[in-house]
Amino acid sequence: MSGTSFQPIPARAAPRPTEGVLPWMRANLFGSWQTTFATFVLGALLLWIVPSLVDWALLRAVWRPDVAACKAAEGAGACWGVVAEKYRVIIFGRYPYEEQWRPLVATVLMVAMLVASCTRPFWKRWLVLAWAVVLAVFFVLMYGGVLGLSQVETDRWGGLPLTILLSSLSIVMAFPIALLVALGRRSNLPAIRAFCTIYVELIRGVPLISILFMASFMFPLFMPPGLTIDVLIRVLVGITLFAAAYLAEVIRGGLQAVPKGQVEAAATLGLSYWQTQRKIVLPQALAMVVPSIVNSFISIFKDTSLVSIVSLYELTGALDLAVNADANWKPFKLQGYFFIALIYFLFCFAMSRYSQWVERQLNAGRRR
Repeated sequence: MSGTSFQPIPARAAPRPTEGVLPWMRANLFGSWQTTFATFVLGALLLWIVPSLVDWALLRAVWRPDVAACKAAEGAGACWGVVAEKYRVIIFGRYPYEEQWRPLVATVLMVAMLVASCTRPFWKRWLVLAWAVVLAVFFVLMYGGVLGLSQVETDRWGGLPLTILLSSLSIVMAFPIALLVALGRRSNLPAIRAFCTIYVELIRGVPLISILFMASFMFPLFMPPGLTIDVLIRVLVGITLFAAAYLAEVIRGGLQAVPKGQVEAAATLGLSYWQTQRKIVLPQALAMVVPSIVNSFISIFKDTSLVSIVSLYELTGALDLAVNADANWKPFKLQGYFFIALIYFLFCFAMSRYSQWVERQLNAGRRR
């Protein structure tokens, strides 16, 4: 043992940092020669495009509602004066000017309820009652006819309040229908399975614009004489049925991903069909398809822009109504489209971020 020599163990190199700006850039922008090449190419494109875009959209833009100034700067700078001049028509459509505080309050209440419904501390049983109260207040404010409010017919509703109303109600009503249809397509009863299959394939086989046209112009022809249904309700039903068909296929994909052993284990415990679906199958299935569900919600929100074909002027239709009626501002319609595109982006981006938050919450228990 005395002749045995011990070699010192070399010290280990300090671990490389994995958090911070530089490690993130090294991993995501310069991880390989392909990503490095793509980084430089995209960086060069941004350096070429962004300065010109900033110069057109901000530096040389006309912000005040001055037609002469906009025409003088046409081609060199954006004319945001069209938004400053027509924003009330774009946001509220043909709603009476002096009564536009009503759709403003109604929209704020609806958006507040949507935010509350997406916040965990508000996930209580009273939330359903709160939704019923807010919807009642929304329609009272918008329609009027009570409490000294003047009556405003639904064909004069428009802009952002109409977009929020159609998208929110269609999402809320389409989800339970989609759940039942998805379960029906997996039913052991041939009649129920065939009915759900025909419904999904029939709705998915035609574009939404056809369904809206049928709901608005063809459906009243089949009604008894003297009986009419408001066009807003017909359009809302059409969007709901269309969205439910697509959402049902998303949910059915999640149901198929649940292992069959889960259902067999529930049967051995003596759980009924609905207990098995509610407590075991659906929680797992819905958790696996959260991104697809939110993607369907985003599509519903954007598809509301198609209701302008039936003379309901939501955001896009209200812009056409505001600009096309004024020849002075018509050449600057593009800037108006940028404005409503920003509104759509903010709502869709918020839904996308919320989807990522839900995914993190659902996956928290699976992390080791």
